[in-house]
Amino acid sequence: MEVLFNSLGLSDEILKAVTEMGFEKPSPIQAEAIPPLLQGRDVLGQAQTGTGKTAAFGIPALEQVDISDKRTQVLMLCPTRELAVQVTEELRRIAKFKKGLKLETVYGGDSIERQIRSLKMGAHIVVGTPGRVMDLIERKSLKLDFVNYVVLDEADEMLDMGFREDIDTILESVPTERQTVLFSATMSKPIMAIAQKFQENPVMIKITRKEVTNENIEQTYFEVKQRAKIEVTCRLLDAYDLKQVIVFCNTKRKVDEVTEELSLKGYSVESLHGDLRQTQRNQVMAKFRSAAANILVATDVAARGIDVSGIDAVINFDLPLDEEYYVHRIGRTGRAGLTGKALTLVGKDEKYRLRQIEGYTKVKIDKGVIPSFEDIVGVRKARFIEQVEQAAKEGDLDVYQDMMAVLQHNTGLSAEQVVAALVKINMGVQKSDFSDHELAWGEDDRSRRGAERPFERGNRDDRGGYGDRGGYGDRRSSGSFGDRGGRDDRRGPAGGSGSFGDRGPRPERRGMPGGQPGMVRLFVSVGRKDHVQPRDIVGAIAGESGIPGKVIGSIDIFDSYSFVEVPERDVTKVISAMGGNTIKGREVSIEVAKS
Repeated sequence: MEVLFNSLGLSDEILKAVTEMGFEKPSPIQAEAIPPLLQGRDVLGQAQTGTGKTAAFGIPALEQVDISDKRTQVLMLCPTRELAVQVTEELRRIAKFKKGLKLETVYGGDSIERQIRSLKMGAHIVVGTPGRVMDLIERKSLKLDFVNYVVLDEADEMLDMGFREDIDTILESVPTERQTVLFSATMSKPIMAIAQKFQENPVMIKITRKEVTNENIEQTYFEVKQRAKIEVTCRLLDAYDLKQVIVFCNTKRKVDEVTEELSLKGYSVESLHGDLRQTQRNQVMAKFRSAAANILVATDVAARGIDVSGIDAVINFDLPLDEEYYVHRIGRTGRAGLTGKALTLVGKDEKYRLRQIEGYTKVKIDKGVIPSFEDIVGVRKARFIEQVEQAAKEGDLDVYQDMMAVLQHNTGLSAEQVVAALVKINMGVQKSDFSDHELAWGEDDRSRRGAERPFERGNRDDRGGYGDRGGYGDRRSSGSFGDRGGRDDRRGPAGGSGSFGDRGPRPERRGMPGGQPGMVRLFVSVGRKDHVQPRDIVGAIAGESGIPGKVIGSIDIFDSYSFVEVPERDVTKVISAMGGNTIKGREVSIEVAKS
């Protein structure tokens, strides 16, 4: 039997808002989660971004808030400021007709004084990142004595960012008589440990990968030489006539490079990564939402929580550092029943990564053929003809009709030459620095004779794959780890303060490239006197180089220097990425440790 929103027993205010938003039928996670939450049950849900889980936990929260009581009754924890803002905006839309409801979003990077003032005025629902919530609790500005509904959204991400200890402290500060809602993309042992400790007989809900993968998204990959990725990105933007696009990169440095290159080529582009202040982030997103900029280049963490309708496509300039991130990325397009495209650029050494993504998503990703320069010119010509026809239909051409005679008289050009020159100026096509055969590394692209249309789905062969978990390319060593505001007591991923193992000072090991096979020992020019802790080194290296924090090996910290082990394959990447960067505000040099 089909479930509709009007059959869930929602209040008229909520039902009216949901209907106005254009939704009649709840998503699978909403249909399964809302009824038990309305009944007061705890819920443990496994669901990815883009499945509609905000409404799944948000609607029951809004239904039970007592507007007449100004005290905080609902607390929602999110891993990043972007997701916290997105959740708040979604709640505001759902609560449009629930008069008098007050929501407050709290996160690092925004004025804590302003947040304190807002909380003093009363906030029925508080959405925030764990670090800032802890700050406000310690300042006695956020009181949780009357909270009866707690949500942990994307709990696995919060653990990966080192918030386990904060989560425990926060949940222990909330009355035991409450509902606890936990959503996570994975059900790891740490997640289950939290559920066992803080939930009471929760209803288990799991959205399978088949349900997570949006059938409205056309997924295509292209075999691209690394140095030709910008050129191919431009050709895809033109060939598909994309109006609103997110281009994903793994590191903020690559985001800056791609943004600059696309801007120089005349595209309207903005960047989003962890170096931007919150006011800058807000300005960037305002431009993107209003279409003042139609291309957004972003890292995974910075783009976490972006909720913009009508995104035509996602371009994976870099293959993501985790299979789950691929799902998160492509979930930005193809929403609300619309179609979308996920276009992935795959280097020759990345085939194994793509193969693992396909295994994880259970979806075959079709191989595409890179558009040729002639294809792009053809597309632009067709588009120009449409624009000319439209302008003619709109009329008001009298004021311009004498221009042909003026141009011919002043230049001595024929009418055909004048038209051709105007078309060239309008189309803006520049001769490519690459010949068509220099773009793709696959043998099938050495000759384009007889190839299918370039931006149609191609043959299924040679799909590649993916490696271990990484991400958080925006963890800044000199600032916040995730969204912890000014707090410096940063914990390691997933396991609290001891999750990196016992990385206190050890006797220096000389003459060893690495303590474990396949690892190389690096010298880092900061130590105890710089107040550096292992998690600072891990956060900086993972954030700057894009390698997963969990692959970093043992760390030895001495008074004025430290040693850290990284996989041999990542040595060059780490040293290059860390050049000129800082840890705890100190500029560092990093090199292979001498024997």
